[in-house]
Amino acid sequence: MIDLKTLTIEKAHQALKSGEYSCRDLAQAYLDVIKEKNQDINAYIEIFDDALLQADKAQEKFTNGTATLLTGIPFAMKDNILIEGKKASNGSKYLEKYTAVYDSTVTKILKKEGAVFIGRTNMDDAAMGSSTQTSYYGPTKNPCDTERVPGGSSGGSAAAVAADMALVALGSETCGSIREPAAFCGLVGLKPTYGAVSRHGLIAMGNSLDQIAPITKNVRDAELIFETIAQYDPADSTSRPQEKRVIKKGNAKRIGIPWHLFEEGVDPFVLDNFKQSVEKLKSAGYDIVDIGLPFSKYSLAVYYIIMPAEVSTNLSRFDGIRYGYSDQNATNLLEVYKRSRGIGFGKEVRRRVLLGTYILSHGYYDAYYNKAIQVREKITQELTKAFETVDLIATPTAPTPAFKLGEKMNDPVAMYLMDIFSAPANLSGVPSIAVPSGTTATGLPLSIQFMAPHFAEATLFEIGKKFETI
Repeated sequence: MIDLKTLTIEKAHQALKSGEYSCRDLAQAYLDVIKEKNQDINAYIEIFDDALLQADKAQEKFTNGTATLLTGIPFAMKDNILIEGKKASNGSKYLEKYTAVYDSTVTKILKKEGAVFIGRTNMDDAAMGSSTQTSYYGPTKNPCDTERVPGGSSGGSAAAVAADMALVALGSETCGSIREPAAFCGLVGLKPTYGAVSRHGLIAMGNSLDQIAPITKNVRDAELIFETIAQYDPADSTSRPQEKRVIKKGNAKRIGIPWHLFEEGVDPFVLDNFKQSVEKLKSAGYDIVDIGLPFSKYSLAVYYIIMPAEVSTNLSRFDGIRYGYSDQNATNLLEVYKRSRGIGFGKEVRRRVLLGTYILSHGYYDAYYNKAIQVREKITQELTKAFETVDLIATPTAPTPAFKLGEKMNDPVAMYLMDIFSAPANLSGVPSIAVPSGTTATGLPLSIQFMAPHFAEATLFEIGKKFETI
């Protein structure tokens, strides 16, 4: 019997290398748990029928001596990351029948390593949501408490790992969509430096914000996956060439805390846990200093101007003509557009498209979009300046623990506030990591978030691994 709860990438690799069990045995162990749990949790939209064949192929690498640390490792893949020949619906009715005709760059890399793709995971419709409740395929439940959400939009990926239905997972985030689900499910979630991991083959939501990254049970697993997939990709114009990546090493000593950002809207359990975490860091020898980030308090407002504008542009290609859902009851071209988009997109997607179109319209572009871009630059500048005096910035990952299913569905603003601590990293492009920091009195996971300068992921992994031991 394989102990899936304590399994890590390195433990699995050693067991596979020594012959304790095979790649097929490992994949089957996760498939057995999926069969038992997925019907209730709804983490997976589809289990790939060739998962065991992939495992057999991975086993050949151990036989011929070409196996790497990720060979045979079972991955859950978010439904917006392309795998050639597999469906990628983006959690949406609109792309329900779309089959990818090429591999995303991260998929290519992992295939070369011999990773095993177990299936595609549930997500908010077109990645728009903070709870995985807007999915066309129904909501995903949090394995820690099935009456609560797992976070979003990568909730399916987080739930799959938390429920032992995959060893690790890939998700995507535009504003906390990896870190928040990781926080809600008691996992580690990484948001890399923008440009560190290729976005080629990720169904776009907001081009200047989107990222692909891992969700794992510990920091070391996230580090191993990041080091593998963080490669320059000429197919992605936003990918940073290796020679232009100023890699900043670890050895962090000073941690800045922007206490003024916690003045309202933060759950008492979250705030108390964060203060306890800060005390632990002090005891471990870290210098804790107060810092001011006056522009960062506008991050959420800026995000909810820039993101809908990019959404409106990106989703304009889904017109009922070229590919995706097309309503057959339309009687003319305009009806095709209106009915296909009206039926193919869910309520939250339509809301953001309308908002984005309004923001970009004549007369409002300068008033809203251009001003948001200017404030975004100010946020980036103030974080860059802050990192001249501190090595890291710490905040809670989310303002509340996982909330109940259906609780915020009729209050979009309350849902958007879940991103309040996530937005600065996405807007500025700096890396960030969410690490479990304890639980509430009722056992709900809590999490601390660290941000570091551009391309200082090594610093995040260092502090994350240290925090896991204190």
